[in-house]
Amino acid sequence: MHAATQSRPRNQILVSDADHNRLIGLARAFLERTPEMAEDLLAEMDRARIAVEASMPADVVRMGSTVTLHDAEGSVQRVTLVYPAEADIAEKRISVLTPLGTALIGAPAGRAVSWRSRDGRVLSATIHAVEQSSSRGAP
Repeated sequence: MHAATQSRPRNQILVSDADHNRLIGLARAFLERTPEMAEDLLAEMDRARIAVEASMPADVVRMGSTVTLHDAEGSVQRVTLVYPAEADIAEKRISVLTPLGTALIGAPAGRAVSWRSRDGRVLSATIHAVEQSSSRGAP
């Protein structure tokens, strides 16, 4: 575990200034279409600690990150966190405006995240690894 990870409080999330600004704009744009998801993302951005992009630790989930998750049953899945227009479940590209996507943004490797499924169940998994995209584009 990196020292940067250890110094962050367990429930704190860390978001780059660029992602923070784009995600607030995205959430506001979706308030009428999907108010619950947009409000959840806004709440996450309200509690986020904001950092300059260049100082973001490599183990923190950002837009474009590919995340390896392990659940309690031993299942492993790899997903990439993307903006809604880029989402494709068949390609394992998960929108930040989904419960899982919102749970992942800003979380470091080693953190357990929880989210609600569409049928209301609470699901959880641990972030095993975070890989950063070599090209980070705008929405």
